[in-house]
Amino acid sequence: MADSMMKYLVQVEEAVQAAPEEGGPPSAGPAYRCAAGSGSASPPAVPGLESCWDIFRLSVEKYPGNPMLGRREIVDGKAGKYTWVTYKEVYDTVLKVGASIRSCGVGKGGRCGIYGGNSPEWVVSMQACNAHGIYCVPLYDTLGAGAIEFILCHAEIEIVFVEEKKIEEVLKTLPNATKFVKTIVSFGKVSPDQKEKVEQNGLSIYSWPEFVLKEDGAEEKYELPPKEKTDICTIMYTSGTTGDPKGVLISNKSIIAIVTAVDEFLRNSNEEIREDDVYISYLPLAHIFDRVIEEVFIHHGASIGFWRGDVKLLVEDIGELKPTIFCAVPRVLDRIYGGLQDKYSTSGFLRKTVFNVAYKYKQGNMIKGSKHEDAASIFDRLVFAKVKRGLGGRVRVILSGAAPLSNHVEEFLRVVTCSHVLQGYGLTETCAGSFVSLPNNMSMIGTVGPPVPYVEVRLESVPEMGYDALSKESPRGEICIRGDTLFSGYYKREDLTKEVLIDGWFHTGDIGEWQHDGSMKIIDRKKNIFKLSQGEYVAVENLENIFGQAPNVDAIWVFGNSFESSLVAVVTPNKQGLERWAETNGVSGDFASICADPKTKEFVLEQLGKTGKEKKLKGFEMIRAVHLDSVPFDMERDLITPTYKKKRPQLLKYYQGIIDDMYKSMK
Repeated sequence: MADSMMKYLVQVEEAVQAAPEEGGPPSAGPAYRCAAGSGSASPPAVPGLESCWDIFRLSVEKYPGNPMLGRREIVDGKAGKYTWVTYKEVYDTVLKVGASIRSCGVGKGGRCGIYGGNSPEWVVSMQACNAHGIYCVPLYDTLGAGAIEFILCHAEIEIVFVEEKKIEEVLKTLPNATKFVKTIVSFGKVSPDQKEKVEQNGLSIYSWPEFVLKEDGAEEKYELPPKEKTDICTIMYTSGTTGDPKGVLISNKSIIAIVTAVDEFLRNSNEEIREDDVYISYLPLAHIFDRVIEEVFIHHGASIGFWRGDVKLLVEDIGELKPTIFCAVPRVLDRIYGGLQDKYSTSGFLRKTVFNVAYKYKQGNMIKGSKHEDAASIFDRLVFAKVKRGLGGRVRVILSGAAPLSNHVEEFLRVVTCSHVLQGYGLTETCAGSFVSLPNNMSMIGTVGPPVPYVEVRLESVPEMGYDALSKESPRGEICIRGDTLFSGYYKREDLTKEVLIDGWFHTGDIGEWQHDGSMKIIDRKKNIFKLSQGEYVAVENLENIFGQAPNVDAIWVFGNSFESSLVAVVTPNKQGLERWAETNGVSGDFASICADPKTKEFVLEQLGKTGKEKKLKGFEMIRAVHLDSVPFDMERDLITPTYKKKRPQLLKYYQGIIDDMYKSMK
């Protein structure tokens, strides 16, 4: 196996056998690095590039007149064309905002919070922090007041920039947050009531225009301090599936390393970012995925256009902006897939037949090794161009991250979108992308590809789950990552840092399996394991990945414990698919009624059973009872994190009564 992996990997360390003494570290497989990027451990030094501020500053020098940030002009309540501000114009505003921040008593090493949806003001505020060596602390747009207050106090934030409609959420944290917060800046206006409440608490509040001009003409009074690569630039809080959010300390070095790695990866794929590239900013800037991609675009003097913040209007914004690179989370791509499937399955016989013939022909050629642009150029023009136009007509790379993308969705989109569809994997702690699948390589579907340049990876055995990192045929184990992209620790939580950072290796908690081509497949989660009453261990995440492939299943949560001998599940079914089934099977009513019908539950359970048998699951791994929820798992009920990871303790608490009833019904 090792020889075939070496096409994309370079081995940098030998495997390590488990220590024989009790309690010693587990065995670990060889450590590998990406063969691209000269196979080196660190990116080459670039003169003058020492910090995130330098990424922006150097681009301003090189591309001063390039359009940098764009938003749609609203005229008489209607959205018009995108209007742009150039790199130099943004730079000038950044210096004004930076001087105003300094005049509030916040200097190098201080903390500045940013709370709200993506916008030009968000990026300007972030760059003002970068200019003065101030820690930028994003606050999740999807978090409620409890978490906002926690982060404001935990990070000791002194000044907070807030989207106009979010000001009330910040005011709910007063007076508790006033221990640290002294200044609030709105990205828009400030109402008299808000001003009064803030001033009653001894704080200052400014509208955006007021704050930009607060130190107008006095920018030179506040010199930009020197910044080192090792300086922290961001504390990014991750929404843990349990407990309080953790503050991930990210250094300038980590951001520069990942930007350089993404550059190197795209260059090797002949898809490097150009200054005329356009990106649509809609994934939260408060998450590392979007932050890194935007840094890459800024590094190349390219353009970033912002959506209007409404998912129902996203397609319209894309149509107007016509982006060339499109980043998404699987939930967005699932919606695109579902919409296209529905469109073609309900179209006329001739149209459906032509689509199916075109799909099979192009898919077959791509599997044989043809590049997507050469696999079926005539069908691209006649059939698939309509799909491409749906994403604005210019997209050449679609990058999926934050959660696993289903194989069937990935393959379908690779064929029909006339662009590269790549799946990446990384965590906030690894500064986003640590692995990315390669373009024009259908064998990598279902994997996250090989490591990106300058990242080192090894697997560690997990004996209690049966995962052996030293296996000759299929090495499996916990994914461990080392290199310049790693975080510097959890803020004020050295105990948690020591748990996951051991001898320079970050332990991700994800179980991976090396493939023969050097790509990585995520197969499980280390902590999501429990024992059934008969003593069998169940790796629940692996089962959810398998059962999630069953027809009409949008999402599934599998439950079991050591008091029960079988598994049960809560499924959020696919609305369109299930409603079509209901029509032909005598089940009537609205979607909630269809989900509650015993006949429907029996049908879904059968489909889960068929999928389990196809994947050769053992008897104890099969689902024995199912509840169908017509409402998808959501953040409003605290069932998932903002990156759509399941919050298992909260799911159990919410569905406890239903779980109990399912087990009773089986006895």
